[in-house]
Amino acid sequence: MACHTGNMFKLKLLNSPISEDAGRKHDKLLQAIKAMNDIEEVLVGVEKYHPQWLCLLKSVDNRVEKILSALRPQVFADHRALLVSLGWPPKLLPSKSGSDHITDLPNPLVLMQEEKRRNYSRSFIALCSLQHLQKRREERQLNNNLIERDTHTQYKQLWAIDELVSPIASRMEYHFTKWSEQPEYMFALAYKVTRDFIAGIDGVLQPLIDKARLISCSAKEAWVSAVVQMLSGFLEKKVFSLLAERYEVKHLKPDVSSSWLHLVDLTIAFDKKMQSLLNLDTCFLAVSESFEGQSRGVSVLSIFCNRPDWLKIWAKIEFKNAWKKLNTELKEEKSWVISKNCKPGIDNNQEYLLLAVEDHKAPPIAEFFLKIIWEIIERCKTMPSILPRAQFIRFTAGRLLWYFFKLLLFQFKAMELRLDNSDNVSIVRSCGIINAARYIWIKLQEWSDTVELLEMKIAENDAGKPIQDDIMDNGCFFYEERRSLSEMETNWLMEIIAVVLRQFEMLSWKYVQNNDSFKDDQDYTSLREDVDLVVSDDFVEALVALKSWLQTLKINLNKKDFLDLWRSIAEGLDHYISCSIVKNEIWFSKVGANQFEADIQALIFIFQTYCARPQAFFPCISEILKLLKLKKEEVKLMQTLLSNNENGSECLHLYGISHLSVNQILQVLRYKILAG
Repeated sequence: MACHTGNMFKLKLLNSPISEDAGRKHDKLLQAIKAMNDIEEVLVGVEKYHPQWLCLLKSVDNRVEKILSALRPQVFADHRALLVSLGWPPKLLPSKSGSDHITDLPNPLVLMQEEKRRNYSRSFIALCSLQHLQKRREERQLNNNLIERDTHTQYKQLWAIDELVSPIASRMEYHFTKWSEQPEYMFALAYKVTRDFIAGIDGVLQPLIDKARLISCSAKEAWVSAVVQMLSGFLEKKVFSLLAERYEVKHLKPDVSSSWLHLVDLTIAFDKKMQSLLNLDTCFLAVSESFEGQSRGVSVLSIFCNRPDWLKIWAKIEFKNAWKKLNTELKEEKSWVISKNCKPGIDNNQEYLLLAVEDHKAPPIAEFFLKIIWEIIERCKTMPSILPRAQFIRFTAGRLLWYFFKLLLFQFKAMELRLDNSDNVSIVRSCGIINAARYIWIKLQEWSDTVELLEMKIAENDAGKPIQDDIMDNGCFFYEERRSLSEMETNWLMEIIAVVLRQFEMLSWKYVQNNDSFKDDQDYTSLREDVDLVVSDDFVEALVALKSWLQTLKINLNKKDFLDLWRSIAEGLDHYISCSIVKNEIWFSKVGANQFEADIQALIFIFQTYCARPQAFFPCISEILKLLKLKKEEVKLMQTLLSNNENGSECLHLYGISHLSVNQILQVLRYKILAG
C-alpha cells in the first residue's frame, strides 16, 4: 500500500498556494483519488482471501477516512469558489411589469469562456471521482457489516449537481416564503428554473459525467431530482407541517382539508410536468438497483413516504372528499336505473369481460363509483415508494370499496322481492344491484392485473403481511374485496332463485298434489300421440308465470349471472317436480304418462330460448319419463334386478339412468305397474 500512496496524502497538497497552477493541482488531486481507488482494490482482495485480517482492514479504513475527511471539504470549497467566479447562481429577477413572475434565466454554464470551462470541467470530474470512490468504499463496508446503512443516502444524486442547486435554492426559498398562501407560484418557479437550465445542464454536464465514467448517471435526472428534493424539503418544513398541526384543531379541519387537497393537486401536476422534462432514455437508470429507489427523488409526494402520519391525514381527507362526491350521486334515483342501452339476450360466446358498463347492465352509480376509485389510485401514482402507495390505496380506495359494498347490501335487503306481473320494480332494482356488483368485480380484477398493483401486492407480502395458504389468488391486490363481492352476488342470486321456485311451487301445488291427474283408464297405442295433448290446466298458470319471470330477469340481469340463474332454476324445478312425483305416489297410466310428458315438454320449451338442449338440465324428470315409457316386461325385470341387487347398476346404465336413486326408481315403477 505504501507504494501506492507515497507522500501525496500529506495535507500540504491541500493548502497549496493560490498561485499554483490549477491544472497541476487538479492532476495531483486525481492522482490522490486514483491511489485511494487502488487501495480500495487491495482491500477488496484482502477481504475476499483473508477475512481473518479484519482488524487490519479497519485500521486501513480509518487512515483512508482521515485523509478523505480532510480532502472532501477542500474539494467542495474549491468547487464552490469556482461556481461563484462563474456567476452561479444567476439572479432571479422579477419581470419588468413589476409582478412576482420571474423572467427568463441566463445559464452561466452555457456562457463560460474557454479557460473557465476547462477549470470547471476539471473540478466537476474531480468531484464525481471523489463521490465514486466514496460509493465504492461504503458499498464494500456495507457488504461486510462494517458500517450501518444510511437510508437517506441516495447515490442517484450527484454531488456536483447538488452544488449547483444548493445556492440557487436559497434564492428560490426567498420567493417561496412570500407565497405561503399561493403555493401555485412555488411550483411555477421551481418548474421554470428546472426547465430553463435543463438543456444547458444536459449539454455541458452529461459529457463530463460520461468522461468520468459514471455508469447509469444522467445529468438531466440528477438536476430534476435535486430541484424536486429542494422543493419537497421546503414544503415539508414550512407548509405541510403547518397544515398537519392545524388539522388537529377541530374547527380548522374543513379549511385545512381544502388547502391540503389543493396542495396535493398542485403537487401531482408538478410531478407530471417534471417527469415530462425527462426523456425516455433517462427515465430508467440502473436496472440492477431497486425500482423503488430510482424514482424516489423525482416526486414531491415522496414527502409522505417518510411521514406515515401525514400519509394517514392525506388518506382521511381524500376519503371524506370522495365519499362526499359519492353520497351526492347516491341520492339521485336515476343513478340506480339500468340504462336503456343495455344489450338484451344471451351471449352464446360467453365473453363476459367486456369493458362497457352497458354490456353488464350495471346502473350508472357503479360507473361513477369506479371512476372515483380509479381517480384515487391515480392520485398517488407518482408517489415513488411502493409500500406507502399501497397503504394509501388501502386507506382510501379500499375503505371506500367496503363502504359501498355495505351500501349495496343494505339496498338489496331493503327490497321486498316480489314476482308480480303488475309490478316488477323490486326485481328490476335487485338485478341492478347484482349487475353493479358484477361490474365492479370485473373492473377490480382488471385493475389487479396491472403492473403497478401487482408490485404493490408483492411489496405488501414482502413487508410481512400474512398470506393464507388456501388462497390461490393471493397475488391479487383486491382479493378480499372481490371475494366479498362474489359472495354477495351469489347470495343475492340464490334469493331470487328461491323466490322464483317458491312462487312456482305455489302455482303448481294443485298440479303435483293431484294423485288422479295422470290416472286415466283410457288407453293409447302409441306415446307419439302426446302431440295432440294440451298442457294440464293446473300447470298452465305456473308455466306462464315462469316464462314471464325469466323474461323479466333476462332483460334486467347481466349475461353471466342470468346464465347461472336460469340453470339453477332449471335444476331446482327438476328436483322439485321429480321429488313431488315420487313423494306424492302419483299413478301413471299410458295416457297419464303422455300428459306428463306433454307438460314437461312445455316446461322445457320455456328454456329453449336460452340453450340448444334444455332437457339436459332436467335429468331426473327425463329419467322418470324413460321409466314411464318402459314396457311391462322391462319394468318387472328392472324391479326384480334392483330389488335383489343383482346387476342393477348395469341395468340402469343400459337405460341411461344415473340421477335417480334405487328407491326412487322402484317407487316410480311401482305406481306404473299399479296403474297399468
